[in-house]
Amino acid sequence: PVMRVGHRGARGHAPENTMASFELALQLKADVVETDVHLSKDGEVVVIHDHAVDRTTDGHGFVKDLTLAELKKLDAGRWYGDQFAGERILTLAELLQWAGSRVPVAIEIKNGPIYYPGIAKKTITLLREHEMLDRAILISFDHFVLREAKMLEPRIAVGILYAGRLVDPIGAARAAGAVALHPAWPYVTPDLVETAHASGVAVSPWCPNDVAALRALDAMGVDSIGTDYPDL
Repeated sequence: PVMRVGHRGARGHAPENTMASFELALQLKADVVETDVHLSKDGEVVVIHDHAVDRTTDGHGFVKDLTLAELKKLDAGRWYGDQFAGERILTLAELLQWAGSRVPVAIEIKNGPIYYPGIAKKTITLLREHEMLDRAILISFDHFVLREAKMLEPRIAVGILYAGRLVDPIGAARAAGAVALHPAWPYVTPDLVETAHASGVAVSPWCPNDVAALRALDAMGVDSIGTDYPDL
């Protein structure tokens, strides 16, 4: 059966990347939870999708310009619904502490147009500290940062994110040291899945949110699917 990946937790039902969202993803039987990481002004690895806090909190400004203490004061839930008021931006350490033996994590390293020197090393250090190296995959649109992570820690699994139909997807995976392709779902075709599997590479599309698309991808034999609605 295809693995269910809860995109930013259960983003369709709760404020993304918050504890409420991750807890709900587990209740909805997600096999993996997916999240995004940036660095704060004081170099802490924090869990948030955008480069800025404006969309998902009551604060303003870039993550890189705010200290962890400042980020922790922000409400990351009320924008989604009053019942989520008081949800906080998590550190990656807090998420890994919670995930532990409960659920594996897919961690998207955000880079570009703002780049975070050292984010790969800091992320790997946290995975080691929480003994999650073998229960995590690092994914990114920045394939260079994945290659860097792989050089720092050969045991970590990495997967390349992309949107499009690559002429040589396996070559792109190999160049980054990746074991998985993470294409935008409209670009997944039966021949892509066949080619990847013949090379021992997994296919993990994102982020269809309707049953028809989920069924079509499942029929093609993809390995996992990231969705905002794990219940689907």
